[in-house]
Amino acid sequence: MTEQLLDRVARYERRFNTLFAEYFDTLGATLQAPSFSRFTPDCLELLRDLSLRGGKRMRVVLLHEAARLVSDDPVDGLDAAALSIELLQTHGLVHDDLIDDSATRRGGPTTYYAYRERFPGHPRAALGLTVLAGDLALALSLRVLLESGLPAETRQAMVEVQTRAATDTFVGQIVDLERDFATGAPDDAVLHDVADHKSARYSVLAPLQLGLLTAGGQPDAHDTELRRYARLIGICGQMRDDYLDLFGDEAAMGKPTGTDIREGRHSYTVARLLSVVSGAERAVVEEALGNPTCTPRTVAAVREIGERRGVADRMRAEMRGYAEQARLVAGGWRPRWREEAVSFFEHLPRWSVERAG
Repeated sequence: MTEQLLDRVARYERRFNTLFAEYFDTLGATLQAPSFSRFTPDCLELLRDLSLRGGKRMRVVLLHEAARLVSDDPVDGLDAAALSIELLQTHGLVHDDLIDDSATRRGGPTTYYAYRERFPGHPRAALGLTVLAGDLALALSLRVLLESGLPAETRQAMVEVQTRAATDTFVGQIVDLERDFATGAPDDAVLHDVADHKSARYSVLAPLQLGLLTAGGQPDAHDTELRRYARLIGICGQMRDDYLDLFGDEAAMGKPTGTDIREGRHSYTVARLLSVVSGAERAVVEEALGNPTCTPRTVAAVREIGERRGVADRMRAEMRGYAEQARLVAGGWRPRWREEAVSFFEHLPRWSVERAG
């Protein structure tokens, strides 16, 4: 991206982080929890910690840039939409980390492991409180829209967008788990559908729709192309995550590599590994796959096999290919929407991919 675009992204991030912190500062007073409850403020503090602990806020960026497709004037409702988007993301992180039994997220403990530390002798309570923390974040993501003060018709449309996004994400989580029960590696059609439902629809499509709605645009009139753009970005994003899980830098990511290998997940990386290895190399990969005690040395050996067999190079090339398709879709928006914002959506896919290198 150009320096001008990167500066705009950074400004969105800084402004939203302040907004998010202010939201949590006042949230406790609005929940009307019983005065004796110690667990409720503790839950809010854990949600706050996770929510404010890093992240590039690209969903917020997409939201603002989608509004700029229509108008460069200040738009009422963007703050509420941004809070809703990131609260839904917090919900997803809490539940993802529980499903994956992840200990760390964004360089700190996950909500689940924080509760496990608080209640070492009560594993069911730790599990239940984690589920409820994620559920609370989901409910808050809808409540913030209902309390936004926008016209009723706009609020209704925004709640519908977020409800559909959440529903699609839950379906995506279900089929993501189902995928790993299949015999053999899944084909790309399955992997793409999982990426679309699990991440693209709430991380890309919903911010696009919400941004257009708040600015007076008509997302339904452009549903097909918005969905195609979101799907392509979602594929790039999921492929990037899967790539980094084996070929990434642990220090930069704030979490260990090899998680997908240890859990036996049929990710893009694993599918591509299995398509090229044979003999002794395949034995190494298959012995590691689904082995929770797989050592860092074994993960490093699988990584070396993947690099030697061209899996890392292939995945980078595929990500660039999908990014180019997304760029072309965005380029088709130029006749109807503002040039500066269209340019952002053209630059975004390749920039996202290059960060994976």
